[in-house]
Amino acid sequence: MGVLLTLVLMVAGAGVGVEAERRRPEEAVALARKLLLVMLYVLVPPVIFFNLAASSISVDNAVGIGLALVNMALVGAAAWFACTRMLRLSPPQTGAVICGAIVANTTYLGYPLTVALLGHDHLATGVLFDVLVGGPTLMFGAFGVGAAFGTKAGEGMSERARAFFTRNPPLYAAALGLLAPSALAPQILVDTSQVLAVAILPLGFFAVGATLAEGAEQGELPLPPPVTAPVAIATIGRLALAPALLMLLAAPLIELPSAYRLMSAMPTGINALVVSHAYGLDNRIVAETITWSTAIVIVAALLSLLL
Repeated sequence: MGVLLTLVLMVAGAGVGVEAERRRPEEAVALARKLLLVMLYVLVPPVIFFNLAASSISVDNAVGIGLALVNMALVGAAAWFACTRMLRLSPPQTGAVICGAIVANTTYLGYPLTVALLGHDHLATGVLFDVLVGGPTLMFGAFGVGAAFGTKAGEGMSERARAFFTRNPPLYAAALGLLAPSALAPQILVDTSQVLAVAILPLGFFAVGATLAEGAEQGELPLPPPVTAPVAIATIGRLALAPALLMLLAAPLIELPSAYRLMSAMPTGINALVVSHAYGLDNRIVAETITWSTAIVIVAALLSLLL
């Protein structure tokens, strides 16, 4: 049921975004950009804060978390190499591909899929992966990439460093969440924050739909969107390289929790588009990567449930 509800929310949000852009292009695109800023500065920080403040981690899980963080750095480096040395992409395009490859939808899609495919007992482990791998990857990895490659981050190291710290509310939410005692994160607020995370989903996919429609030629949206080389690299990095490399790194050290394996193969997350918009990366590449990677994972998950 959770998978189907998630699918409905994503399709509905994207469909409304596409239709709104067709009817009122300027207003729809402006609304999509405002929604992304609201998500960045208002909605995402409390989700991060309350889940981090309430989390705990064992030594065994810590090894897997450390390996997963190293894995994300390697995936990002591989995407950078493919973009700069093979495709010769521009900095905004390169940054978009890297963000598409490293930012995973471990919350909005990862939680319901963990419950549906693995069971409720695995959800706590999945939440740890989401908070302690997905969080740092977004706050340091994706925001750092945006500051380094975006067109809105300024010129020179000092301006880009300033952009990283001034346009990164999740970083401060995470720092406060790690320092805060668990008493500041009662279960009711944690549950409320997770409901908020689900509520973000249709808003984010509204922005995806509007962005795809905005980039379509002559007002006609190609469905499905084209698989360009940058989109293919980002999608392969997210769905194939990330889980395969993580299992390879873990094989000689630990038995990787099944929730970690599943979470590592989640599609590109909406937050990649939030970063792309905030820093001036190629929004079209990110939106198309979200669309393709999400469609692939949803189809695979539905087939798994049916079989």
